[in-house]
Amino acid sequence: MKTVVLGPRPSEIEELINRRRRLGLDTYDEVWEGSYHMAPAPHSDHGRLDTELALLLVPLAKAVGMVVWGPLNIGGPEDYRVPDRAVLRADPHATFVPTAAVVVEIVSPDDETYEKLPFYATHGVDEVWVVDRQQQRVDIFALEGDRYAAVQGSALLRTSGEELVRLIAW
Repeated sequence: MKTVVLGPRPSEIEELINRRRRLGLDTYDEVWEGSYHMAPAPHSDHGRLDTELALLLVPLAKAVGMVVWGPLNIGGPEDYRVPDRAVLRADPHATFVPTAAVVVEIVSPDDETYEKLPFYATHGVDEVWVVDRQQQRVDIFALEGDRYAAVQGSALLRTSGEELVRLIAW
């Protein structure tokens, strides 16, 4: 379900956003070209799957001199997305990170995973991994020019979607 409020944000919306920040509930909120996207915390199975992925990603990233992070803000203060996980070429030491080598999006009901692909392409993210726990599937997309193409495996982390599916405790 989507709620859209046109025009300037009413004070009640500002209060809600500020309350979410104070309570730490805004971790997955995003700003899309100035529009605030308020995302609820994901289902507990999402969190468990995210942990599984982190455990698999860390040794793959270390083997090629990269680091695993997540969640974090890709973009800038007025336009950013928050992937579940990211693989970076170096520690970010920043609130907003301009790009990543790999971002991992775990599909949740009503999420906007696929709508984020053009943003990630514009920001030069090399690979996007889409993990669907309902279908127990990992799709890997590699940046080709200004868009993503589905590929069998990650050239950066030397693994395949098929191998990840096999290793994940769904």
